[in-house]
Amino acid sequence: MPQAAFAETTADRAQPGGTATMHMRCSFADQTFTVSLEDNPSARELAAMLPLDLGIEDYSTNEKIAYLPRKLTEESGGPFSNEAPGDLCYYAPWGNLAFFHGGYKYSSGLIRLGRLDDGPRPLLKRGKFSLRIEQLTPA
Repeated sequence: MPQAAFAETTADRAQPGGTATMHMRCSFADQTFTVSLEDNPSARELAAMLPLDLGIEDYSTNEKIAYLPRKLTEESGGPFSNEAPGDLCYYAPWGNLAFFHGGYKYSSGLIRLGRLDDGPRPLLKRGKFSLRIEQLTPA
């Protein structure tokens, strides 16, 4: 299926060069937030899996994790910089999503998938919850 089927494609959300940004909505407990996905094979594969119902839980002091039903491609792997709270990454060795709400450093196996549109604040709610991830439809 074409990438556009999984993306919000409004012109004001287009990336430089004319590529539309994919967006998804995540909800758990009383928290709802949107994520702008990177234009890479791993993020496109995640978008193609939507909608998803997963569990999300705290891991360490700086992230929440959610396990996917299957592993994503690692084609997008490799070091990246400008790590920041609000990043959404895929941790290939475990096959999980990592939603960072605190500072972190790149480590082998992390693939950046996107960033929370309004920052990491919703991720500060501690505990284990059901997580719903779905595509945003064009307005």
